[in-house]
Amino acid sequence: MYSKECIEVFLKNQSQLFDEPVAENMQEAEEFLEDCMAVVVNSLKEVRAYFKEAGADVRGMSDEELKEASEVFALSKGKYLIVEG
Repeated sequence: MYSKECIEVFLKNQSQLFDEPVAENMQEAEEFLEDCMAVVVNSLKEVRAYFKEAGADVRGMSDEELKEASEVFALSKGKYLIVEG
């Protein structure tokens, strides 16, 4: 379900969201993403819409602040992986 890039980016950068590793390898990372229903969106605009829909107040957040949110993992081609811990 998740691309190899999504899994690798999450595995490499999971410490931005969690104090301790939740996955040790690609398979565990993919299973974790599936379990927490992580979402891939196509733009920062969609990241903002996702958070608004989830009830987060993002009105005062700049695009840069949104990119730096611990739940947001940047992918290539302007896409983002959103993982809720």
